[in-house]
Amino acid sequence: MIQLGVNSVLFQSFSFAEAARIIALCGYDGVEIAAIQGMCEHLDLSRWREQKEELQAIVQENGLRFLSMEVASLNEERLIFAFEAAAEIGIPIVNVGPGGKSGVQEDLTSSIETLARLSEKAASYGVTLCVKAHVGSSIYNTPTTLQAIEAISSSAFGIDMDPSHIHRSGENAEEALPAVLSRVKHIHIRDCKGREQGPGSIALQACGRGEIDLNGYCQAMVEGGYNGPVVLEVIGAQPHHTIEQVSIVAAESYGYLNACLKKLNAR
Repeated sequence: MIQLGVNSVLFQSFSFAEAARIIALCGYDGVEIAAIQGMCEHLDLSRWREQKEELQAIVQENGLRFLSMEVASLNEERLIFAFEAAAEIGIPIVNVGPGGKSGVQEDLTSSIETLARLSEKAASYGVTLCVKAHVGSSIYNTPTTLQAIEAISSSAFGIDMDPSHIHRSGENAEEALPAVLSRVKHIHIRDCKGREQGPGSIALQACGRGEIDLNGYCQAMVEGGYNGPVVLEVIGAQPHHTIEQVSIVAAESYGYLNACLKKLNAR
């Protein structure tokens, strides 16, 4: 059965303990812990050993599990810390972005080479490194994702297929998913209106409020045999957003996704 989770970046103005409490109350199975430098570091990779027992206890007390960690950066030093932390804390997947710029072949080549090398390092720690197509970056659509898939053979490498970035790159996510699904090991999910660069306000990122055919995306996911984590990743939360506002986004998205997946017998 597909597991549903939330990236703790949605709760960046609140403690990880508060984030986990709300995520559990919404009905989710697990959490992706944010280790995104400059945005949200519920997991501080420079002192993960100090945090290890507390983070494990918080997750256990709330009946959750660690589904993944988002680092975003391809900085090798940070990722080695991430792989070590993931292995020790019990986090199976580390998610990153591809870096570089769209349409620059040298950037795409460099990103793929870096991902290949780092995937081997991830393998040595027993964790999986996933990358997602990201608007404006070197890997940004299905063709560039396929280039990475074809070039990287490591079993510790996977795709984090985020429908909002594919949608904003001009494709229909539900139609694009089957082409890469064989290597998809993680799914970030959110909604958005239009195909502009940004995903919009946190409210408009709640699943079901935007224009992406997330029901069709879930159907393609299940029909293709995917059974990994599906994690709500909503960015842009600010200090002025109340706990009620971010909780509503999480709860509303759970209701939508859970209903879609239950209808497909995947929950």
